[in-house]
Amino acid sequence: MPSYRALHGRIARLAGAGRVLRAGFKGVEKESLRATPAGALAATPHSPALGSALTHPWLTTDYSEALLEFVTPPFRDRADVAKHLGALHRFVVRNIGDEILWAASMPCEIPGDEAIPIARYGVSNSGRLRHLYRVGLAHRYGRMMQVIAGVHFNYSLAPGFWPLLVESGAAHGEHRAWHGTGRALADSHYFGLIRNLFRYGWLLLYLFGASPAVSRSFLPAGAPELEPMGEDTWYARFGTSLRMSDIGYTNRIPGGIGIRYDDLYSYAASLYRAITTAHPPWEALGVRRGGEYRQLNANLLQMENEYYSSVRPKQPTRRGERPTEALQRRGVRYVELRSIDLDPSSPIGIDEDRMTFLEVFMLFCLLYDSPPLGGAERQAIDTNQRRVAVGGRNPSATLVRDGNEVSLRGWANEILDELAAVADLLRAPEDNPAATVESARVSIESPETTPSARVLAELEARGGSYFEYVREVSQRHTETLRREPLPDAERLRFEEEAASSIARQAALEAGDTVSFEEYLAGFFA
Repeated sequence: MPSYRALHGRIARLAGAGRVLRAGFKGVEKESLRATPAGALAATPHSPALGSALTHPWLTTDYSEALLEFVTPPFRDRADVAKHLGALHRFVVRNIGDEILWAASMPCEIPGDEAIPIARYGVSNSGRLRHLYRVGLAHRYGRMMQVIAGVHFNYSLAPGFWPLLVESGAAHGEHRAWHGTGRALADSHYFGLIRNLFRYGWLLLYLFGASPAVSRSFLPAGAPELEPMGEDTWYARFGTSLRMSDIGYTNRIPGGIGIRYDDLYSYAASLYRAITTAHPPWEALGVRRGGEYRQLNANLLQMENEYYSSVRPKQPTRRGERPTEALQRRGVRYVELRSIDLDPSSPIGIDEDRMTFLEVFMLFCLLYDSPPLGGAERQAIDTNQRRVAVGGRNPSATLVRDGNEVSLRGWANEILDELAAVADLLRAPEDNPAATVESARVSIESPETTPSARVLAELEARGGSYFEYVREVSQRHTETLRREPLPDAERLRFEEEAASSIARQAALEAGDTVSFEEYLAGFFA
């Protein structure tokens, strides 16, 4: 049984810090496939009415032309995040004709890889780099995996939190009498947060996983852990998030990539090693054939973004700058949690209550002790994620902790006890985050109330077709968004930003002064 004494001490020392803690920044990046009313992947390009996917700050594409990405700015208030995300959705559905936004993480009906159009970003060097990186992903992993959609929750503490952390004596270990730079203090604690997100992130798959089934078009041959349901569906009886399982979004490199999370330096150094170390299978693919690029390079990772971790430390990049460079120069700006499935019950994929729980959870992970991750613990983390992803709702489910098998339900309730105490730090007259923790406790005691169980119940009620269920929900949500008002001021703001982004892309294309080969060499120098 781990000790929570140090956590309780930190909570006590921060008891009066609610205003500063609530001032932390939250943001969301949410992906959605565009589909036809019949449920097929949209073959149309990214609409010019939505702006430039290369330069627009809020509306872009991820892997495919059909995979939209909605991005909110960072807000202090979760309600503002939901409001901005909702407005973006209402603007988009008014500009994609009769297409619908696919409401689930696992994709719609797709006959095969070649039916998935890779995203294009224009003819500038930076636009070509972004497109060719995706071409490389297609050759390495196939296109189908790349159109799985998810929600990323971004979180950072307010700048005023860090001196308060030291003054209150609530900083971790050697930082209690910290006299260094605020950046070093923040970086150290953010990496502690990241390690704990790996340790305890399985709980989020259980609570919020909503992808227990997939269409057979995604996985024609099935998988050992899946059973058939109806004619077009595979499912895991106790599954929570197949998106986060071995059939989902993963690098699939034997032996792994060896990324370290001890601190910012070890993370950047190990990631740099991965993007500069040749990998024989990728060398066999070839970088260019017949004058056409097949991938950016033949290294373990073409670039940092190819590492499909469920958590990333982030610092916004500047023009021509790689993510590891931005981190080393300016430190961690925020932590990106990437393991959240789209919520099929929400027209925008995530609701405010879920964001509230995620904020509490990330604050818990920041305040709780977080020693370095050893090899055995990393294996246990991978084991626990797989077990919860494909069988977390099994009443007898167990996980690995400190080398021992423990009850998932017992460990989850133990964590929720601590989350309730952390939630009290964020309490305000108009906001009671502890209520979301109590709702989570209901899901632990009654697995049939989880999103994944509700999805399977809906499938069974509709004759077992994942495709028909999600198509019906997607159509309903899209129609709801089209009916909801979009005030003229918001519409004009989005239209102006779309036009400005197209102008910025044109300026980039006109401003290139070197060949793509020279640009690529400089980018990786």
